[in-house]
Amino acid sequence: MRIAVISDIHGNFHALSTVLEAVAEERPDALWCLGDTVGYGPKPNECCAVLEERGDLCLAGNHDLLALGKTVVEGDFNPDAASAGSWTAAELTAGSRTFLGGLVAHAHTDAADLYHASARDPIWEYVLSGEAARTTFDLSGSPLVLVGHSHIPLAISLEGDRIEGAHAPAGTEVDLSRGRWLCNPGSVGQPRDSDRRAAWLLVDFEARSASFRRVAYDVAATQAEMRAARLPEPLAARLEHGL
Repeated sequence: MRIAVISDIHGNFHALSTVLEAVAEERPDALWCLGDTVGYGPKPNECCAVLEERGDLCLAGNHDLLALGKTVVEGDFNPDAASAGSWTAAELTAGSRTFLGGLVAHAHTDAADLYHASARDPIWEYVLSGEAARTTFDLSGSPLVLVGHSHIPLAISLEGDRIEGAHAPAGTEVDLSRGRWLCNPGSVGQPRDSDRRAAWLLVDFEARSASFRRVAYDVAATQAEMRAARLPEPLAARLEHGL
């Protein structure tokens, strides 16, 4: 079984479309999304429609919940994120609301455990430290844990009591047969590791491997759509630099 894993699309339809073209070339058995389909970006409904059609397993993220007025409040977000969340909430169609409203922030399969953020807090906690990774390993128990939320691709292993790993740049290949692993595919729509290309992950459970991928997309087109929608300028500007 081969699975394409994506996360944090954030309403960036150009990035999502380009990633899905790359995914299609690999012909995986399924597509999993770790949440935050909307928020920040200018095309929330288009992204919802595509993932509803093509996603085999999709999670809810904190920005999805913000757009629905669920669980989280605008005060939990910085001003630009809150402003984009309000814009997104006003833009969502009934179909998008139904799709997002049916999602949860974590899922468990025979092959892996999935969380938008972490096992300790599936909505909010960033897994960016050894302590956070260890806690998620302890609470999950699965050989492979997949998380999103931080927008930074990660490959972290646990062998015995030893945790190793960190940022997983494009081209990183992981041997899943060695120990347990926590992987973050990075962000499709708003990368934050100084690489502006859209990120995704291909997991091959038969070969016991994971491959971190990046694909260039039309950043300028997304920026133009954001500016036309009068979304906060810093959100558009940051896409240029992958921050």
